[in-house]
Amino acid sequence: MRKKLSVLHPVLLAVLFLLPAATVHATNGMNLEGYGPIATGMGGASMAYDNGTAAMMNNPATLGLMPEGDRLDVALGFLGPHITASAPGAPDAKSSADAFYMPAVGLVKKSGPVAYGVGVFAQGGMGAEFDANSFLAAGSGDKVRSELGVARLLFPVAYEVNKNFIIGGSIDYVRATLDLKMALSGPQFLDMVGSFGGSEKYGSASGSMINAFGGFFAAGGLNPANPVNWGRFDFSDDSPFSGKAEGEGFAGKIGAVYKVTDALTVGATYHSKTHLGSLDATGATVTFNANVDQGFITTGTPNGTYAPMKIPVSGNISVKDFQWPQMIGAGMAYQASDKLLLVFDYKWINWKDTMKDFKMTFSANQSQAGLAQGFAGTGLDATLVQNWKDQNVFMLGAGYRATDDLTLRVGANLSNNPIPDTYMNPLFPAIIKNHYMVGAGYMITKASSVDASFTYAPEVKATTGPDPMGNQVTIAHSQSNAQLMYSYRF
Repeated sequence: MRKKLSVLHPVLLAVLFLLPAATVHATNGMNLEGYGPIATGMGGASMAYDNGTAAMMNNPATLGLMPEGDRLDVALGFLGPHITASAPGAPDAKSSADAFYMPAVGLVKKSGPVAYGVGVFAQGGMGAEFDANSFLAAGSGDKVRSELGVARLLFPVAYEVNKNFIIGGSIDYVRATLDLKMALSGPQFLDMVGSFGGSEKYGSASGSMINAFGGFFAAGGLNPANPVNWGRFDFSDDSPFSGKAEGEGFAGKIGAVYKVTDALTVGATYHSKTHLGSLDATGATVTFNANVDQGFITTGTPNGTYAPMKIPVSGNISVKDFQWPQMIGAGMAYQASDKLLLVFDYKWINWKDTMKDFKMTFSANQSQAGLAQGFAGTGLDATLVQNWKDQNVFMLGAGYRATDDLTLRVGANLSNNPIPDTYMNPLFPAIIKNHYMVGAGYMITKASSVDASFTYAPEVKATTGPDPMGNQVTIAHSQSNAQLMYSYRF
């Protein structure tokens, strides 16, 4: 048996490093509502009982509760977000990003008082995709989309201090990927530029690219009444498994489990804030559609004849200081009878610290074509205000052993929406509040089992603050998720 495990370790590690950062959609903010189908069948609660190798994402100390031996879990998750954006006077826009699949693998060895292992899990994410003809494309003629994915490669260890007390922790390699194709109307773009008289209420744009744009405007090259029709940020590889912008870093977890009585166990964990580098993308584009004076273009002298012209500026982009927040969780598990397990957890997620704003820096290439030549070598600093609130999540559930082989589960996951309506962006619609779950586990043999869960998140609606033209967008978001896991013990 030990020889099999020693062979599996290098093979598993190779697979883990090659796996992309699976893209998933918002549930508890940008976190999944739970990790592993055992936990998600019971509201996501996982702090104080054996929930398989997903414990390395939940409370690593609970790995010490598993039986002596080795356990391999292979899981597949499905997320089905349903997102619709609506605005007065425009047809509703439905997000086409409605089916995502994510693998997870965990391998743990329990030997005496020590349990240790390795695994890869999707942490969370958010995103949406709307057609080129939707009002969210702002007349740019191209689709708009966002796709953020964060995954972790984890190295957990748990130690049984005595028969009642277990401590644990993990070191996590974190990888994040992001695609963004975002359009702004002319008034929205200009409102971000303080030097143009913009309020900068929802965000700001500055830098040498803006200075060059202002110089073009001051020289009479743009229509003073309506200089910009729309603007876009574009960096995307259009893949559901990766993102154009990539960044990596580290984080860590610690946890503990204490057996109060034979029936009652309590647990707690702390997850650190990540230390990710910038999410960098080459081959990015910032595009303006401006009303350009044709005389200025042909002779250098404005003649008052304007025509919309597209100005695509190519370069590289970096998303600055994007981090996953710290989290504190605590909970209990009560074995009410031989057949009935009751669980309850609480989590505090510190979104307020990490999601104050969304910062991007664009560096234009030295070589540009057409009107974009005037922006060669310039830079743009753009910030979108987020002002997320901290999130409180309450998870409760029950597992009932109907037979020696079959366990049935039910649960609920209740939380507040961390995104203020004022600053909600339709491309980042992480507004889901509550989830309701069912699940089941079945022992195929003494060595193998399957577990599954299904989650339904009822629709939540939120309306953005009015843009500079007084327009508001209402987002409706519901979600159906599922997880399936095969486990083998050896």
